[in-house]
Amino acid sequence: MILRFLDEPPLSETLTPYDREHMVLYLRLLDSARDGADWREAVEILFGLDPKDNPARCRHIHETHLARARWMTEYGYRELVRESQRS
Repeated sequence: MILRFLDEPPLSETLTPYDREHMVLYLRLLDSARDGADWREAVEILFGLDPKDNPARCRHIHETHLARARWMTEYGYRELVRESQRS
């Protein structure tokens, strides 16, 4: 299965369909950052991109998705908790 992604995730103060679709990617990005992985390695493994081809774009993709993943840990998860409590 090929995961399609944008160069940057949509910005929103609430969870987006894109966030829900890419939640596993966000978790893997957070894990790689915690483990001190180089962004080039992360972008190659997680996005399937070769950072040598377009380093600026690859770094942008990594940084914006990692920022959104961090947003999820501070704010976005609350929506998921509320949804689970309604079920």
